[in-house]
Amino acid sequence: MSTHSKLYRRLSRHILLTFMLMTISFLLFGILTLDLVRVLTLNASYIVSNGWSGLMDGGLQQFLELGVSALGAMAFYVLFKLCEHVMTDRLSHIRHE
Repeated sequence: MSTHSKLYRRLSRHILLTFMLMTISFLLFGILTLDLVRVLTLNASYIVSNGWSGLMDGGLQQFLELGVSALGAMAFYVLFKLCEHVMTDRLSHIRHE
């Protein structure tokens, strides 16, 4: 019985698909994290300097949207790492048939 998940086993059977998925998740992670820290810092500074009115003028909504972007980026990073693990396992354990 395998100790790997169904997703891991499926990815290891379709190595080209895994490589494509790894590339896409890498790109999406990069897009979602581009300037994330800078914008988050600016948003926090805006909220601190404007207080309650800063929150009501869209600071809270933008903060929540940045949180969702961060969660999405982490999901794509985890997917990238899973694909990377599958690829390295597959390439390092070449079967001689």
